[in-house]
Parts: sequence; C-alpha cells; structure tokens
Amino acid sequence: MTTANGRSPQGHLLQVLGVAFGLAVIVGNSIGMGILRTPGEVAARLPDATLFLAVWVAGGLYALMGALSISELGAMLPRSGGQYALVRHALGPFPGFVVGWSDWISTCGSTAAIALVLAQYVVPASGLLAGREAALAAAVVLFFAALQWLGIRVGDAVQQGTSLLKTLALLALAGAALFVAPAAAPAPAAVATAAAVPSGLALAAAVVVALQSAIYTYDGWTGPIYFGEEVRDPGRDIPRAMIGGVLLVTGVYLALNLAFLRVVPVEEMAGDPFVAATAASRLFGPGADLALRALMAVSLLAAVNACLLMGSRVPFAMGRDRQLPAALARVNAGGTPTVALALSTLVALGFIATNTFDAVLALLAFFFVAAYALSFLSVLVLRRREPERPRPFRVPLYPWLTGAALFGSLAFLAAAVAGDRVNSGRALLLLLCSGPVYLLLKRTLTGAPPGGTVRASP
Repeated sequence: MTTANGRSPQGHLLQVLGVAFGLAVIVGNSIGMGILRTPGEVAARLPDATLFLAVWVAGGLYALMGALSISELGAMLPRSGGQYALVRHALGPFPGFVVGWSDWISTCGSTAAIALVLAQYVVPASGLLAGREAALAAAVVLFFAALQWLGIRVGDAVQQGTSLLKTLALLALAGAALFVAPAAAPAPAAVATAAAVPSGLALAAAVVVALQSAIYTYDGWTGPIYFGEEVRDPGRDIPRAMIGGVLLVTGVYLALNLAFLRVVPVEEMAGDPFVAATAASRLFGPGADLALRALMAVSLLAAVNACLLMGSRVPFAMGRDRQLPAALARVNAGGTPTVALALSTLVALGFIATNTFDAVLALLAFFFVAAYALSFLSVLVLRRREPERPRPFRVPLYPWLTGAALFGSLAFLAAAVAGDRVNSGRALLLLLCSGPVYLLLKRTLTGAPPGGTVRASP
C-alpha cells in the first residue's frame, strides 16, 4: 500500500529509480575534482601525448570490464548496500563486513573532502566567509542531508539535475578548448625544461603509477548497485546504467584530455596541479577564473549528493543484516534510511571538523580496488556455486573478461604495496584488526534481523 503521493506509510525503501538516476549517480560520483587535476599528474609520469591518452583509455577499459562483471551481480542480486551486499552473499559475512565497513568510512571521508574542496573554491570567488571554509563545507553537507531526508524522489531529482549541469558544463569546456583559438601561446621555457619520456623498467613503473591516478579518477562506476532494491527493473536498468555510465564518463574524460592537449602541450601539462585552469586562462584570459570556479561548484555539488546517497545505503544494509545496530535499517515514509543518513552525515562532519579525512582516504584507498577484486571473485564463485540462479544479465566473454578484471585489480594492489608501503601496510593492518571488531559486533548484535521489504511505487 502506498499513499497518493507514492510514499509508503510503513517506511520501506521505494522501488522508484530508473536508468536516468543510475547514470546520474555514476556521473556525480565519478566526475569531480580528479579530471581537472589528474591530467597533470599523468603527464608528469608520461610526457608523451600518445602514452598520455593511452592511460586514460586503459583506465576506461578497466572500469568497463568492472561494470560488465559487477552488472551481473547487481542484476542477479538487487539489494541496496553496494558491494557489501554482493560480497556478503558470495563470500560470507566477514568479507562482506570488511568491504562494507571500509566502503562506508571512505565514502563519508570522500563526502567531507569534496565539500571542503567546494568551499575552498567558492570562498575566494565570493569574497565572503574568508577563513570559514570548514563551516561552509559543513553547511553544504547538512543541506544535502536535509534534502535527502525528504525522500529518495528528492534525492533522485537533485542528482539528475546537478549531474546534467555538470556534464553539459564539462562538455562545453571541452568544446571551447577544441574549437576556440587560444588567447596565449605555450611558454617555450616550460616546454624546454620538460622531463623526458622514461624507458625500460622506468617506463613500466611510470605507466603503473599513471594508471593508478587514472583508475582512481574513474572510481565511482559502482554507484547503481548501492540502490539495487530501489530500481524499478534492476535486471535491465542496473546493467544499462553501469555500462552506459562508464561509457559516458570515459567519453567526457577523453574529450577533456584531447581538448587540454590542444591548448596545453603535454610537456607543459606535466606537473601542472590544475590543468583545467591553465587551459581556461589560455582560452579566455585571466577572467576565466570565475567561470571555472562556477564549473567546479556545480561539479562538486553533484558529487556531495551522490556520496551521501550511497554512503547511507551501506550502514542501512549492514544494520538490516545485524552486522551493525538494527536501528540503522529504519526507513522513513519517503524511502530514506534516516538513521543511516544521520550517522553518515555526522561522520562526514567529524572529518571536516578534525581535518583527518586526507589520512583516512589515503589509508583506505587500498580498499577501493580490494573491494573490486572481491566483487570480481564473487562473480566467479557464484557462477560455480549457483549456476541455475536466474541471471538477467551475463558477463560477456566469461570467464576471460572477469578474470582479466580480477588480475588487473590484483596487479594494481601489488603495485600499490610496492609503491606506497606505508599506507598499504596500514591498510593491511586495519584489515587484520577488523577481525576482532567483527567478532565483537557479532557477539553483541544478536537476534533476528529486522524487516526490510521493498514496496513498489507507481
């Protein structure tokens, strides 16, 4: 039973989302500050236009392989909660707990980081609130939390609107860079002192590090599986949203990088901390700063909303499974897991207040790809364990494509351990410490899980 406005009086997740929301949440979560800053990092490692573009193509292919593989799980097991729900079903409660806990904390940290970067870009342009960036970032998080409290329909509308504006703005920037004559020529001195392209083992190492930056920039393509129970036709819409979202993000990234290369040569791009600003100033002169800050604001608003939406679904699912307190599974009449949203908002505000999210994100970045690896393994495990289970979508070229995605994830993790032993070692230590935490919670949170049915809404 639903009310006249499509709300469930009992307070259940509402099955009202479609492909457009899935595309919007991928665009909102993936395309953010990274694509405007990461090109300089990639060019610093590989100051060659062909290699530079090849890295972005490779990052897109990795994301596409992942989307094709995890789409099978999302369509087969449409449960809200992200990779946590899928890994728990395939590999058991403890791997699910590790994925869910690390995913939730890192998503809350991402929410804080994005909101603070947004504030840092808005404050200088407005001339107001100087020195109060943290307060503005907290206000942004609270604003989106309040909107989402009204219900998933409001969150859906906000996500689609902000993601559409972001996509159009970025494509407009790419179009301008491709077709407008630059106002200033490249600086010869900067090009003359550019680093040479490495060779041999140094080239292989540079490619690995550059790929790490690019893959991190693509991260966010799993967005639709956080809302599996809330999608009207998950067997069809989740694969379409995930695959279409990855292709859309890849297209935007390649268009922007081709445009940047036209305005800023790759040798000069190397090491530039904000290539987009350099390109904009070349195109439109010093006055482009305000327009670029407005572009950043729109881009980051969509990312804050997406992270809050996704972050609240993980503790909701874990509370329903009694891996976290059952109160986190409460849902209001608008289809919002309110307790989970409130807790996620508080954690994000805590990161902003204590300014510790950078350390947390660096520590948990290792778990992003580790979660992917466990999800790819889950595809292989469930194909073998549950071969007769209906699969509305099947991975093409199975098992080779999923195997390649799993191998790529493991290779990425090995490179991360070799290249950043401090944060990787801390991440592995955190993994070991999660065992006692899991056992303590399991002993404390006894009893049957609460209800969690889904009501369809017309």
